[in-house]
Amino acid sequence: MNLKYFVPVAAFALAISAASSVAMEGPKTVVDVAIASKDHTTLVAAVKAAGLVDTLMSSGPFTVFAPTNAAFSKLPAGTVDTLLKPESKEKLSAVLTYHVVAGRVMAADVKKMIKDGKGAATVKTVQGENLTAMMKGGKVMLKDAKGNVATITAVDLSAGNGVVHVIDTVVMP
Repeated sequence: MNLKYFVPVAAFALAISAASSVAMEGPKTVVDVAIASKDHTTLVAAVKAAGLVDTLMSSGPFTVFAPTNAAFSKLPAGTVDTLLKPESKEKLSAVLTYHVVAGRVMAADVKKMIKDGKGAATVKTVQGENLTAMMKGGKVMLKDAKGNVATITAVDLSAGNGVVHVIDTVVMP
């Protein structure tokens, strides 16, 4: 992955964060949660490249399953660079919106849905396809349309317009 493109994005992200954090407690938006994390610089760059910053800074509420930089690095070589190109904007947007669910879905809600579903729960993403949530070894896992499985590693990072759950793998539609 070519990191030279992320430096201007990080500066932009810090400017957005500073502007939106004035006179408030905690993060105002799910974007602010990602911006505040050193482990989500690739996600922030991708959200900007896809033109989704304004959408994810709107009132929502949104639940975002946020892949870490390490999650993006698991993708095949060149995938992130290709997705960040202007001609890939539509595909990048589809991948990113596959990580977003309408509404504020807290970890306890996900666990209840899994229990009520007798071990699995289907969650419709903003992109339009489903993720399957399940429990394994006491952890909530998300299975994507391609059969990839992500583990939720941090939960309930609350923002004014939703909640963020951190995942260790990029899920793909």
